[in-house]
Amino acid sequence: MTDGPLRGPSAVERLLTEARRTLERVRPGDLDAEVAAGAIVVDIRPESDRTSEGAIPGSVALERNVLEWRLDPTSADRIAEATDPSIRVIVVCNDGYASSLAARSLQLLGLHRATDLEGGYRAWRRQRPS
Repeated sequence: MTDGPLRGPSAVERLLTEARRTLERVRPGDLDAEVAAGAIVVDIRPESDRTSEGAIPGSVALERNVLEWRLDPTSADRIAEATDPSIRVIVVCNDGYASSLAARSLQLLGLHRATDLEGGYRAWRRQRPS
């Protein structure tokens, strides 16, 4: 919440809240079951974060700036996995904020089952056995 001269949530906080109203967010402990059911996990974190912190096994790394082009089934630039608008896409960022906005953007492209991972990669990593 903003403590400055403007009261209430910031514009980006309002945008995030609105985006999350359309998402059926995935809990980190449920991710394996989602993948087993056919979901693809898309990691939008920068390469430097994936290198330093690791990655979710089997995830597809797509930088945020090309996400829509690579996952739009109607795009000539789509990845091989993006052939059907009904595919379950679970977007992952560091902490689960940017991924919510990205997942909403995918929904607006017609990928109505797109969502994100609550708490992002770091929450997923914390719940994994050491």
